[in-house]
Amino acid sequence: MNKLRSAAGLEQLRNRIMSQRDPERTCVVTSVGTCGLARGAAGVAQAIATELNKDGLKGTVDFRTTGCHGFCDIEPVVVIYPKRIVYCHVTTADVPQIISETVAKGKVIKRLLYTNPATGRKIVREQNIPFYGKQYRLLTDSIRFVDPHNIEDYIALGGYTALCKVLFDMHPEEVLDEISKSGLRGRGGAGFPTFRKWEAARNAPSCDGVRYIICNADEGDPGAYMDRSLLEGNPHSVIEGMIIGARTIGSHHGYVYVRNEYPLAVDNLGIALEQARQYGFLGKDILGSGFDFDVKISRGGGAFICGESTALMASLEGRIGEPRPKHIHTALKGLYDRPTNLNNVETWANVPLIINRGANWYSKIGTEGSKGTKIFSLVGKVNNTGLVEVPMGITLKEMVYDIGGGIPDGRKLKAIQTGGPSGGCIPESLIDLPVDFDKLTEAGSMMGSGGMIVMDEDNCMVDMARYFVKFLTEESCGKCVPCREGLDRMLDILTDITEGRGKPEDIELLEELGDVIKEASLCGLGGTAPNPVLSTIRYFHTF
Repeated sequence: MNKLRSAAGLEQLRNRIMSQRDPERTCVVTSVGTCGLARGAAGVAQAIATELNKDGLKGTVDFRTTGCHGFCDIEPVVVIYPKRIVYCHVTTADVPQIISETVAKGKVIKRLLYTNPATGRKIVREQNIPFYGKQYRLLTDSIRFVDPHNIEDYIALGGYTALCKVLFDMHPEEVLDEISKSGLRGRGGAGFPTFRKWEAARNAPSCDGVRYIICNADEGDPGAYMDRSLLEGNPHSVIEGMIIGARTIGSHHGYVYVRNEYPLAVDNLGIALEQARQYGFLGKDILGSGFDFDVKISRGGGAFICGESTALMASLEGRIGEPRPKHIHTALKGLYDRPTNLNNVETWANVPLIINRGANWYSKIGTEGSKGTKIFSLVGKVNNTGLVEVPMGITLKEMVYDIGGGIPDGRKLKAIQTGGPSGGCIPESLIDLPVDFDKLTEAGSMMGSGGMIVMDEDNCMVDMARYFVKFLTEESCGKCVPCREGLDRMLDILTDITEGRGKPEDIELLEELGDVIKEASLCGLGGTAPNPVLSTIRYFHTF
């Protein structure tokens, strides 16, 4: 493939790709994200390729491997397009029948269909599964149509058109204005307005003109895997968002800081970056615009604290991943003391959508203060586990019961923990709470990066609080005293309570400790670490 030199070249390429694709032609799709691979999806994919070849269908039937479609609980999944017939928990032994019956003859195999646990009814088509009913899959729906190893799948869906628009039709100030009007807030946890970060990094003085763009893919929350799935399934959406951000800010150097425990995401991202260079979307003179930008991958060692911006940048520079006081924000003085803009994977993936469809369209989704959609990993005591993408403002009740299918075995819901280990536990009495940045904070929890753990009546809330504090105690870098000593003392008290040595005055001491740790800690880890304890006392203290 020769490098593309213009917007017209990209359009011609897209037209060629589309002319070679027939939407009515049968296409067998299987997801090989990390969740699918854990359940044998690699063997299923190999069996499909072998069987198609054996039956002489190769060349007449398309076959595509993708990232996770979201409903991790039913992996390995096989979908046959264009009818979108979906089969669940597929094994290699099922593949010959799928090819001979469904692919060759169009017959549906009833035993492999999804069964709605509420009605007992078999469901044929993917879009009719209740798990997807209330979702609004702006970022995740395209994963089912993209082989992350094939850049042309992304281009066929309109990929890199937003980049063309920014390069040839928009001034950087217009891009900033569009991001501002969209209301996009960072999806990494704090919910800071994205355009303000971009504006600060663009306007900050740099001694040599160098500015940096960073994608934070150091996703360390227990039970959270939204960023991993996006990088595995549609890495080009993240890359395109980063290039647009770089053009707007005036950066020519980008990094993706991704934890080393995400090998498939690292592999798929590496392939996508190389293909983007080959096609002319990265490197020198991108699409003939005169703009230069490239991205490097930096593998993190798996320290939770390195999700914090200053600790992440210290790690990127080869120093110990510890935070520093933010008297000067990283947008002004970040990586190598240069202006630096850091956003997480999900934030970057939103950017091409906003540029293509417009800020007015995007700002109509969600609530007054929280626009767009949010991806959550819905896990714990819930029937349907997986990745869910919902409009901001959806209620916890809709998420747990309409999307999650309720609590297994008819047990009673007790609490929902949001925001990762530094989040809080929201009781069943607040089940109608709308989910957005501000409402979760008012309830004593937070959005965080999007972890959502459901607990039933058998869960002990003190045990849960102790679990999260223990995690944070082990992950604290120990640089500041309030976090290092305070969390350790909290863990001692919680351990005493769970082992029968608790005293009534422990509650007051935990609240006092929590307030001090929140106020006096150096970084966001300590500033939010007491949330699980304080929210548990707030909602579940009964004496």
